Amino acid sequence: MGFTIGGIREMRSGTRRRGRAAGATAVAEYTGLWGWAVAPGARAADGACSCGDSACPAPGAHPLDFAREVPPGATLGMAADTWAEVPGASMLLPVGRTFDVLDVPEVAGRRALVRMERMGLPLGPVTVTPTGRTQFFVAPGAAAGLPGLLYRMGWDDADLDLRALGRGAYITAPPSDLGGLGPVRWLRPPLPGAAATPPQARLLLGTLAYICHRW
Repeated sequence: MGFTIGGIREMRSGTRRRGRAAGATAVAEYTGLWGWAVAPGARAADGACSCGDSACPAPGAHPLDFAREVPPGATLGMAADTWAEVPGASMLLPVGRTFDVLDVPEVAGRRALVRMERMGLPLGPVTVTPTGRTQFFVAPGAAAGLPGLLYRMGWDDADLDLRALGRGAYITAPPSDLGGLGPVRWLRPPLPGAAATPPQARLLLGTLAYICHRW
């Protein structure tokens, strides 16, 4: 089964080869440098998903079910071999293995990030999506523990636009396009020695909840 999307077959072979090389290099950085698995993902154009399902519930934002995942520690050669099978695929990171994600509105997330940095709180990577969300990487278990954490902090009854993503979820990795809306970008990129050990959610949740409540 091939990977197709409007116009992708018409790209010149040289451009296609350069795109594959760039994609493989980015994948190898995620797997080799940061120790994260990468799943080839669907792309979207004009609302249509490259998976071919006209009723796709998440156009351009889900793994390709026929494609191989690139495991942590994969070399550039391994990444290149896998990405050659899915030219044009987006890069997706599986959540719930080495990190969970706290997802909040972009404005609140940016304000919270500045506040956390001033407070000297431990921080992991943070992304911003074209849909107006910021995603804070935290230690695995945050999704399962979020209700209890909010309860103990007194935020369980608050109207918070804050959610946690855990095992079974995927996020789009920078600089891949999300659902045809534009690229995901780093607000705080991974740092050597810290990407594999993101902070516990409880260390950040108080600030995120406070900012989200006021926003």
